[in-house]
Amino acid sequence: MKKSIITFSIILYAIAVPFLEINATHVFNPDWTPHVRIHEVWQLITNTSIGVLCLWLVWVKKETKISVILSLLITGGFLLAYILQDFYGGSMKYLDGSEKTLLGINIGGLGFGIAFILLLLTLTTTKQKPKIN
Repeated sequence: MKKSIITFSIILYAIAVPFLEINATHVFNPDWTPHVRIHEVWQLITNTSIGVLCLWLVWVKKETKISVILSLLITGGFLLAYILQDFYGGSMKYLDGSEKTLLGINIGGLGFGIAFILLLLTLTTTKQKPKIN
């Protein structure tokens, strides 16, 4: 179950987000400055690379704790940015005023919120292996 929860969160931030953002609303948005675009592409590459590392940790090295912590940092980072959006003038709405929602809730907040909670539960229920000296 732990591996499935971790993999679900990784799929969200390492595959779904780039799929949703490599288009005219984000990376190729003509209203964005080149400086903003480089930060967007950098974030996508970084998060996807961390996702690949986390998948390797979970499925090859059988290490879940570090993968959970890294995934919590990524999903939690988004949630914190979402919570603070009024402070810095951010928004999840597109320039035309539309917003991707599910059940009336922003899909980013919903997906990453669920992933974050599941990851926290996974972290708090992970038993540590005894250290052998």
